[in-house]
Amino acid sequence: MRTITSSGTENISIGELSRHTGVNIETIRYYERIKMLPSPPRTANGRRVYGPAEERILAFIRRSRDLGFTLEEIRALLALGGPERASCAEVHKIASTHLESVRAKLSDLIKLETILAETVARCSEDATTDCPVLDILDGGRKIAS
Repeated sequence: MRTITSSGTENISIGELSRHTGVNIETIRYYERIKMLPSPPRTANGRRVYGPAEERILAFIRRSRDLGFTLEEIRALLALGGPERASCAEVHKIASTHLESVRAKLSDLIKLETILAETVARCSEDATTDCPVLDILDGGRKIAS
């Protein structure tokens, strides 16, 4: 449902907002409940209507989530005034902290990949119950002697 307000701006329904941004309707409602997205005005029959500002904020949140930012980090970025007013220096602090977290996760994944590759390489394709992969997954497993 699209409507044009008296000021000439276009309002869209929650379903259209969902389609435009790729964000599930229930997630949009969740973002409203936790105050990440402002509560939209409602029509006379109680339906939410959204404008370009809400669409931009929601797209910002979605892209930030795609890049792994937490809701608290996104909330901090939005509190800086949004994409059009935020100071790059303030954003830098938040993004740098996030980058450190991403690098730590990458390091952990590389370690995990090494351990798993070594374990899989020790696995035989025999029908034996002696399996190195199961041994590392099940710490309480009795290893055959």
